[in-house]
Amino acid sequence: MTRVLLAEDDPAISEPLARALRREGYEVDICPDGQSALDAAERSPDLVLLDLGLPVIDGLEVCRRMRSDGRTFPVLILTARADEVDTVVGLDAGADDYVTKPFRLAELLARVRALLRRAPIEMEQEAVHLDTDARRAFLGDSELQLTAKEYDLLRVLVRESGKVVSREQLMREVWDTQWVGSTKTLDMHVSILRRKLGEDASEPKFITTIRGVGFRFDPEGTI
Repeated sequence: MTRVLLAEDDPAISEPLARALRREGYEVDICPDGQSALDAAERSPDLVLLDLGLPVIDGLEVCRRMRSDGRTFPVLILTARADEVDTVVGLDAGADDYVTKPFRLAELLARVRALLRRAPIEMEQEAVHLDTDARRAFLGDSELQLTAKEYDLLRVLVRESGKVVSREQLMREVWDTQWVGSTKTLDMHVSILRRKLGEDASEPKFITTIRGVGFRFDPEGTI
């Protein structure tokens, strides 16, 4: 049975969420604080749902410690913080995806299923393919579960494969806005897209950061 570690200190959230996960057929362990979550992570769950605002040890530090310990299971952050900076920090700490509270249960369960289906990062690079008519994206034979903005970002990068795409161009084409300083929204979406493509920013297989300019997509990773 697939094991899910749910690290959430609010019983009003953890208890109904655990019931929903169990109805989906998952075995669920609830941890009300960061230390107990770290202890439970030693039993290698298949997926971790991790609240950022945990007592004792906060969720970001829990995620960092799990990754530094070599834990490779997917981590889905639950956060009440809508601030993009917090989200980017969470992804940089090693999380694979995030949802903000209040969340729709159907969306959260869909993201859980997508993360559990995702191939391990260690696997050989597979090609990215876009079905532009259906607005669907695939990594090898597996469909990527992308939001509308994530798809649009990937579409522009793939269209310009091998070329450096500036931050200004991405903000203009994907968000229909002029770049006026901060591009945290763009950085957040690139981080999420990298996770969904199964890569690490320090060892990019598809998306390379061109410091001070923008991003380049590897043409060998597309078909």
